[in-house]
Amino acid sequence: MKMDHLHAMTKLEIVVNGDDVAAVDGLLRAAGATGYTVLGGVSGLGHGGFHQGSLHFNDRDTQRMIVCVVADGQADVVVDALRHFFADHAGVLFVSPTFVSRPEYFQ
Repeated sequence: MKMDHLHAMTKLEIVVNGDDVAAVDGLLRAAGATGYTVLGGVSGLGHGGFHQGSLHFNDRDTQRMIVCVVADGQADVVVDALRHFFADHAGVLFVSPTFVSRPEYFQ
């Protein structure tokens, strides 16, 4: 794949309860993230058993995945804040390198 026109960044995938999306929003904004995408009705198997979002009647009881892309230099601040958050809240964080075609969208 030709990637000379792409820019390296860090992708964060954060899975939390619907009730915790607002708190994660605050952490991301405080760390300088300029945006994110929230995917609702996330299902999966984890420490708490199988979660099937489609069986719930409201967004607060379902799992959500928040996908956020930040500059590599910002990732440490966001990850540290989320590690503290997960000390008292259920959820999981995935961090991976990624590449974007329009880095100005993430500034």
